[in-house]
Amino acid sequence: MQKSIASLIFLFCVLCASTLIAQPGPPIPGGPPCGGPFGAACPIDGGVSLLIAAGVAYGGKKSYDLSRKRQ
Repeated sequence: MQKSIASLIFLFCVLCASTLIAQPGPPIPGGPPCGGPFGAACPIDGGVSLLIAAGVAYGGKKSYDLSRKRQ
């Protein structure tokens, strides 16, 4: 039983790896959107603004802790 489970897991991993390593398809006619020299444009979405907000909040907390420690 253990050998069959191990062989199924191995087979699944090999099939997943071969899918991940597969070559990309032919390029889409018409070129990349926005005509960028490095390929398709990557929109900067809400993730970057959340990271910036988290950094500002963390810096404010550290500054507040430092000012409380000095008093």
